[in-house]
Amino acid sequence: MIARLLSLILILLLPEVASAAANDLTLVTSQANGVGGTDYSISIQILLLMTVLTMLPAALMAMTSFTRIIVVLAILRQALGLMQTPSNQIILGLALFMTVFVMAPVFETAYENGIEPYMNESLGFDAALTETGSPFHKFMADQTRESDLVLFSEMAGYDGFDSLEEVPFRVLVPAYLTSELKTAFQIGFLIFIPFLVIDLVVASILMSMGMMMLSPMLISLPFKIMLFVMVDGWTLVVGTLASSFAVS
Repeated sequence: MIARLLSLILILLLPEVASAAANDLTLVTSQANGVGGTDYSISIQILLLMTVLTMLPAALMAMTSFTRIIVVLAILRQALGLMQTPSNQIILGLALFMTVFVMAPVFETAYENGIEPYMNESLGFDAALTETGSPFHKFMADQTRESDLVLFSEMAGYDGFDSLEEVPFRVLVPAYLTSELKTAFQIGFLIFIPFLVIDLVVASILMSMGMMMLSPMLISLPFKIMLFVMVDGWTLVVGTLASSFAVS
């Protein structure tokens, strides 16, 4: 999805750059667009797009479902007692593809409403930017708790908003991240409980048998893995994570 988007942007922009260089055009130009705004030259738009591309990793973590998924998977690995299995690469890969799966409707809406009309030259740059960001704004607003939104709104100096659509990104993004971390830790707590019970039972048995020098973690690890496999744990965790997002 992202690779296709980047390739389409480059295909669109490279001919314009070549044409500008061939005709020795001024790099920075602007003109009124007839609706009270200003349209900038393709060179300025390229600069803005390249700047946005450098922020893609931060946007991936801050404006998508990636944060909740990666935190829950990390807590799950800790609960199992497996420090290095699955490896960080596998956890990150699973979280990334789960993010693409969950965010697919948002990506498609952003492409159809903003990027595609801009590539067809039926929508200006500013309007395309607004239409592209609107699905992400709605997705984050649907996941954000009201208390977190009120907190950051007051810290930013806003008295309040009549609707969620009026909340600026600089307020919505930190509120969304705070809500996602809280939700992720709640899910992680529920995942941790059955494994903690197994650890307590094994530790109590070893204490009653006088085997205090034997590590309870070493004995409980096979039982935790067996329990997780028997209940088809990966399917349950991944399915629960995917269905925990309110995507409309």
